[in-house]
Amino acid sequence: MRAGASHRLRDAIESEILVGELRPGERLDEASIAARFGVSRTPVREALLQLASAGVVELRPHRSAVVATLSPERLVEMFDVMAGLEGLAGKLAARRASKQDMDRLIAAHERCQQAAAKNDADEYYYENEEFHKAIYAASHNEFLAEQCELLHRRLKPYRRMQLRFRNRVATSLNEHEAIVAAIASGDAMKADDVLQQHIRIQGERFGDLIASLTQSAPI
Repeated sequence: MRAGASHRLRDAIESEILVGELRPGERLDEASIAARFGVSRTPVREALLQLASAGVVELRPHRSAVVATLSPERLVEMFDVMAGLEGLAGKLAARRASKQDMDRLIAAHERCQQAAAKNDADEYYYENEEFHKAIYAASHNEFLAEQCELLHRRLKPYRRMQLRFRNRVATSLNEHEAIVAAIASGDAMKADDVLQQHIRIQGERFGDLIASLTQSAPI
């Protein structure tokens, strides 16, 4: 199976988990999934390994994989750490970004605009990933970029879930405008602040996330 197709399988399983079709603690049988998607067990195993690395699935020795259970409190803690790392990346980018870095960031932002115009939350998510990677690159701190990308992958399913909330894509795009402006102007403190606000979940966003997790909880 080609890498792109394998990624689509992973995303399909992940989506079923996010919308509650596959519930926390539910067993994920490789043979059943392979039959349902019309593929061999090898790409299913690869998809489950990818989901396990993101913490969405738990792989238990000598047993089938199961959908992971992650508390809302743990998620909030992880988003708080990610907000701090992203803020630092933005602060450094505002001080260090080259013209090439800014060209990459602006191009990524424009692709986000195109995805938003199509009202495609999943496409927006992947363009949003490239937008944030452009910020990490502009920070010129490789270790920080590695840590940001690691946590970004760990929180991927929950960030995808957030983008499905009403008006979240439009709000995210407006926040991107402020981020680009802060970095372009060299305002390090502003870049730090707007990026932290962009990532951190609080208020209505917290309530939306808790509601979605509750809907996906076991009956």
